[in-house]
Amino acid sequence: MKFIPYSRPEVGDDEIAEVVDTLKSGWLTTGPKTKIFEENFAEFVDCKYALAVNSATAGLHLALEALGIRSGDKVITTVHTFTATAEIIRYLGAVPIFADIEPETYCICPKSVASLLARHDDVKVVIPVHYAGQICDMDSLLELQKDYNFKILEDAAHALPATYNGKMVGGLSDIAVFSFYANKTITTGEGGMVTTNDDKLAKRIKVMRLHGISKDAFNRFQSTKPSWHYEVIAPGYKYNLTDIASAIGIHQLKKAHQYRDARQKIAENYNLAFADLPLICPKTRNSNDLHAWHIYALQLDTDKLSINRNQFIERLMEKGVGCSVHYIPLHQQPYWRDAFELKDADFPISTKISGRHLSLPNFPAMQEAEIEHVIKSVRDIILEAKIND
Repeated sequence: MKFIPYSRPEVGDDEIAEVVDTLKSGWLTTGPKTKIFEENFAEFVDCKYALAVNSATAGLHLALEALGIRSGDKVITTVHTFTATAEIIRYLGAVPIFADIEPETYCICPKSVASLLARHDDVKVVIPVHYAGQICDMDSLLELQKDYNFKILEDAAHALPATYNGKMVGGLSDIAVFSFYANKTITTGEGGMVTTNDDKLAKRIKVMRLHGISKDAFNRFQSTKPSWHYEVIAPGYKYNLTDIASAIGIHQLKKAHQYRDARQKIAENYNLAFADLPLICPKTRNSNDLHAWHIYALQLDTDKLSINRNQFIERLMEKGVGCSVHYIPLHQQPYWRDAFELKDADFPISTKISGRHLSLPNFPAMQEAEIEHVIKSVRDIILEAKIND
């Protein structure tokens, strides 16, 4: 068995042909393919606007700026996320306030958010992270929004396709951001998408993603009439997505449900194979909703094992199985810990989980033999390290 990487993207002939067509078209940057991708994505998630950007981080930055966040404003998010979720708050000079997570879903804990809202005046935005492809408890967050009048920016980087109470993520709140990084549920290599039903937010993001220019560059350069004149109306950014990337995205989006189904099948195989072991398998909030299964996060019951999480990862690697950790929480990262005086005791759930969990390979291109090898490797290591009761 060759080494099984943590993730391996699946790109088919349709994507390759579309990229070749783009290369031959003479239009490589943001253009007609990006427009098609945006229109298809908006229809897919049932949202008025879908705005393509060159990364989810760029999308989060644009979304937060469009929501009016400025220096000194307060924004709540979770510690159990990748640093990008929080760093965009600092891009704008705003102040991040961190919440703990739920013990079973690893999503932001609404009770923790409520406690923070009661202690901090004038929180402008809450950024929940739909961890691993499962949607946060949005009902509770939307109820809190009524009481405290903040905006919600969903970090949906993991969550395509996923649903909440039967509705596709992307239009559940004020604004949402998706990622198309190489290991995500669909990929364009690098890239992201911002979705919203709000006309003003969409208009602002369209301007700010391309240098604050009042006219779309594609329209300016494709026009058959003189259209050289433009106006810079804000100090914007360079966050547009290329047509080369969008060409890949057009066909990846068509396969989103196929890819999700494949990931769920792998997750179900893992759950069944590990049920008798001192492991805690990921749980779903509502079996009637779609879980994107971007991440399969396994937690070790270290009280019943003679090895810790780090040793477990080392042994998996020795057996040819790649894995990752999602995440080393922000309160244990030097910058966030020191700059905002964060302590383990302030985030008991994330702290407990952080030293016990890891993510196993779970990608659509996995072969049956690879899945079986991962299962056997995990079982062998755990059984060897299991402490008899």
